[in-house]
Amino acid sequence: MTPLTLHNTLTRKKEPFAPADPQRVTMYVCGPTVYSRAHIGNARPAVAFDVLFRLLRHLYGKDHVVYARNITDIDDKINAAAKETGRSIGDITAETSGYYHSDMQALSVLDPDIEPYATQHVTEMIAMMEKLIADGFAYDAEGHVLFDVTSFDDYGKFSNRDRDDMIAGARVEVAPYKKNPGDFVLWKPSSDDLPGWNSPWGRGRPGWHIECSAMIEKHLGTTIDIHGGGHDLIFPHHENEVAQSTCAHGGAPLARFWLHNGFLSVNADKMSKSLGNIVTVEQLLSAGHHGETIRFALLSAHYRQPLDWSEDLLAQAKSTLDRLYRFKDHLIGGSSLTPKDIGQAVRTHAPPQDFLDALSDDLNTPKALAVLSGMVDFEGPVDVRKTLGEFLLAADLLGLMRIDPQVWLKGDGGDDDAEIDALVEARNAARANKDFAEADRIRDELAARGITLEDGAGGTNWRRGG
Repeated sequence: MTPLTLHNTLTRKKEPFAPADPQRVTMYVCGPTVYSRAHIGNARPAVAFDVLFRLLRHLYGKDHVVYARNITDIDDKINAAAKETGRSIGDITAETSGYYHSDMQALSVLDPDIEPYATQHVTEMIAMMEKLIADGFAYDAEGHVLFDVTSFDDYGKFSNRDRDDMIAGARVEVAPYKKNPGDFVLWKPSSDDLPGWNSPWGRGRPGWHIECSAMIEKHLGTTIDIHGGGHDLIFPHHENEVAQSTCAHGGAPLARFWLHNGFLSVNADKMSKSLGNIVTVEQLLSAGHHGETIRFALLSAHYRQPLDWSEDLLAQAKSTLDRLYRFKDHLIGGSSLTPKDIGQAVRTHAPPQDFLDALSDDLNTPKALAVLSGMVDFEGPVDVRKTLGEFLLAADLLGLMRIDPQVWLKGDGGDDDAEIDALVEARNAARANKDFAEADRIRDELAARGITLEDGAGGTNWRRGG
């Protein structure tokens, strides 16, 4: 079997992956800041690292993988949303967290093992800041706590940036209480109208970067196996996480492997509010796109490569899924397999080796999808149970093919399913009475409505589309 290799941002190359402790494989992914609905750019890391989560559980066992994905519910964007809408911060974060969970469930994203909220870990953040100050890596000034970037010689190494150049040209707030322009905030004062916690430096709130470091330390330990996130987080967020965690832990690295997914554009343009082209998961679902279609589209490009989002991409994803579901339906319906038979097929087989090899090569989902599609094109006699077991196990590692094929193929056509069922029954009755003219008439009527009939040993199934 091909060993799992992952592209490590830390070393800028693919490396064989082996956990520090195979009995406890640890992974942390930066989760959402909950002030608005998740867009497809937010969904991409959730889906990509969900595949890695599934693969790690396959390789090391479900009980030996610990995956944490946080919720950032302390942030100035949340505060601004509350001020703009006149709603409470608590209402906004609770509602938006619920939306995020619903959207990710629609995309078949598994729940992480641990989902820490920033507001529940302020005590741990304060403790980490106190240690950084005591060890000379941070300082307090005018109610703020700041990390001194000159105190960490490797600052900038993670993002491959020269520290002195970053400090000299820092596009950050130049404040009189900063020793250096590049020093970043760990704690800042809160006015009465903003959320705040008591601290040795007065009432205030933590900065964004310290949140993840403290939550990782609390739930996963000093050094974790994998840290993931979007490419846009490499600097400054992950650079700053590396600095503060390494300094707080006596030089121990924060993560052994760092993974970052590529950018997502929309019709070749950067997704932004100013262009008005932000596409949310909820909008896609409301427009009739199934969550599996959205997920397939997100997996159609390698996670580290750019992905351009378009209606054509969605249409292609839907077309391929239709083909895969017809194959699943053929395997199940053509051989009259019962749910017990299907369960037995899954339990007694494994995903195809070339499929696992593709995923093990730095999560090459396009190649893995090609292997899955290639199973449909297989010619010759087929061991139905073996093929079905391998097919479903492979699809499950990608989070796909989870719907009853008849439900998928019938689609969401509105309120006419019962009418179509009645016409199919009428056609079957006409055939039984050898009234083939009437049977053909009904078939033609259904075809005109975009309904395809498939006659088999188990009866007649129908689906929308060709």
